Amino acid sequence: MDLIIGAGITGLSYALLKGDSDYLVLETENEIGGYCRTTRRNGFVWDYSGHFFHFRDSHIKDMVMKGLDESDIVKVDKCTHIKYGDCLIDFPFQKNIHQLPQQEFIDCLVDLFESGGNDYRSFKEMLYAKFGKSIAEKFLIPYNTKLYATDLDALDSNAMGRFFPYAEKEEIVRNFRRPSNTSYNGSFVYPRRGAIVYVDQIAGQVPAGKIKTGSEVVAVDSQAKTVTLTDGTCMHYDRLVSTIPFVRLLDLAKVDYDRSIYSWNKVLVFNIGFDRKGEDTSNHWIYFPGEEYCFYRVGFYDNILGTDRMSLYVELGFDKNAAINPEEWFPRVLNDLRRAGILNDSQTPVDHESIIMNPAYVHVNEASQRDVAEKKKQFAQTGIYSIGRYGSWTYCSIEDNIKEAQALADAFVRESDKS
Repeated sequence: MDLIIGAGITGLSYALLKGDSDYLVLETENEIGGYCRTTRRNGFVWDYSGHFFHFRDSHIKDMVMKGLDESDIVKVDKCTHIKYGDCLIDFPFQKNIHQLPQQEFIDCLVDLFESGGNDYRSFKEMLYAKFGKSIAEKFLIPYNTKLYATDLDALDSNAMGRFFPYAEKEEIVRNFRRPSNTSYNGSFVYPRRGAIVYVDQIAGQVPAGKIKTGSEVVAVDSQAKTVTLTDGTCMHYDRLVSTIPFVRLLDLAKVDYDRSIYSWNKVLVFNIGFDRKGEDTSNHWIYFPGEEYCFYRVGFYDNILGTDRMSLYVELGFDKNAAINPEEWFPRVLNDLRRAGILNDSQTPVDHESIIMNPAYVHVNEASQRDVAEKKKQFAQTGIYSIGRYGSWTYCSIEDNIKEAQALADAFVRESDKS
């Protein structure tokens, strides 16, 4: 039997795609969904953070949206900006430097054309080499430093993979006259009842009794092929498929590893509902690179869903070792929202919640990626497989998680056919 740790998108997708019912999904929490859980309260719809699906694979889209009525889904052409000084600059910053004050535009343009070379090892060095000093220091470095809560020299140059909005010099200049701010998530779909709808769609195709919530794994014995739960229950597996953070799996299995090469940030998310609509009726989210604001991004559920009261998600980045008291931060968040012009004096918050995502974004570096690959091979020899954004310790989309689950399930099917 396969034991699957984690009833988030990845674990449930593997269960569904496995092709048989010889498995059990173990979920620590009392409800499924992982970071794709949704709160529906007082007329507001909030996820644990913004989860907007950008389907590229039609098979996965059909699997996730099977049975959903079109009226249940909002289709959105993204509108996003960057708060820069008193201005809102179109995203991505590097393609819209012509919207800056004249002297700053000139600085960015000159530095852009003086940049170049491929001799860079870190994410920060890549930003300087690709975009020049001014673009890097006005937005790319301060914003990503706030997001990752770390020195960007600690990240690999390709830490964000295809999700980073690269642009060549010629493309940037063409954008001055013919704006084209397309990106991997230029359009997206979102359920009116929140991201949990997608989770429920997948879970609804899993046979009853195959998901066991409130079941935290506290030990993994790779030699005996057993896991132990908090209540002392010992369960045997033929294969163990883990979607929990890779470092957590290493600890559970008592595997020695270099802790110094694994790092990540925490993100404090506030979901806030107000008594009335705000002045911004078009943006879906706004980026905040400036240190004068405690948050790095603010998203507008009301603008996505077309509701008549402002509903926000607000994200703050912290070091993985930071002690976070959400209610100490809440007044600062409200104050900064006012200073940013998002919240006005006529609006009153009527409900809010906070979530601490830990880990939120892993810090992708060469040493950790090499170690993950090596230890995955060692785990596979004992029937343990680690997949998903945190199980593979990487930066990826929800669709990527499903594709990784599908690839593993398909590999086992081929293995079975050969035998």
